[in-house]
Amino acid sequence: MSGIRRREFFMLLGGSAAAGWPLAAGAQQQGPVIGFLHTASEDAFRSQLAAFHHGLKNVGYIEGRNVAIEYRWAKGRLERLSELAADLVRRQVAVIASTGGNNSALAAKAATTTIPIVFTSGSDPVKLGLVASLNRPDGNLTGASFFLAHLGEKVLGLLHELVPKDALIVVLINPKSPEAQFQLADIERAAASLGRQIQFLNASTAAEIDQAFTVLTNRRAGALFISAEPFFLGQMDQLAALAMRHRIPATFVLRDFPAAGGLMSYGTSINDAYRQAGVYTGLILKGAKPTDLPVTQSTRFELVINLKTAQALGVRIPPGILAIADEVIE
Repeated sequence: MSGIRRREFFMLLGGSAAAGWPLAAGAQQQGPVIGFLHTASEDAFRSQLAAFHHGLKNVGYIEGRNVAIEYRWAKGRLERLSELAADLVRRQVAVIASTGGNNSALAAKAATTTIPIVFTSGSDPVKLGLVASLNRPDGNLTGASFFLAHLGEKVLGLLHELVPKDALIVVLINPKSPEAQFQLADIERAAASLGRQIQFLNASTAAEIDQAFTVLTNRRAGALFISAEPFFLGQMDQLAALAMRHRIPATFVLRDFPAAGGLMSYGTSINDAYRQAGVYTGLILKGAKPTDLPVTQSTRFELVINLKTAQALGVRIPPGILAIADEVIE
């Protein structure tokens, strides 16, 4: 090979190598891999997923730039959670963000005792056995709790003021949820203290929600209390539409519910819990241990009332409730 050709050959080789450098660098920039496990589907939880990404960004992680995320959506099929969690463990992800309710967290906990897990929980994670205590979680789990499953007394108290004292209040429950047993006891205690007549209806599919509304209409229910449940979060538009069609005053935990036409919501910010889960996930990637990160608790509760819906349903909102509402949709 002549000197000129040799120089051309090495220049070509060098150019080819240089051309490959950005791709290799890009692959390296992906960094650690997060496993994201959720009970429902992405379409129903886009705002919560955005909040999770926002939390990650707050501690310096951006998907596709310096971290990768493996998503596993159960799409309401809770029996798949164990399989999906096991798959993330096999892939040896750096941390698992188990979101969308306690089913996800319990499945992740059963799948690994070594990979760190960051959960979002609507119930008491201590009672569920996820952590030993809120301030000093042991093992490989920590996360954010928004205690939506324990708002029965407050929500029933609000409905108590809105509908006649002898009116039946129906409570919609998902029997497949681990939160259900806590919610049942909490709501029953609240109803007894108020002297209210309540009945429980089960629903764990969209078709069963339709059937439940037919039943509560036949029973001439005066109000509907939709329990805090990830499955119901994904069916919010359906629930709001059915409540309006059947002319039933209904309450839920998310502001999106009255915004979609439901009567009222009372609860904490689920988006804030997802944001905090993103922050904790990022901190663990930076070297923090779950035992060093106390379980955070939402402290701000908000009451939102759709006054237009109230007027359409013929429900009078007492001035005292309007006065304490954080937002009134007109």
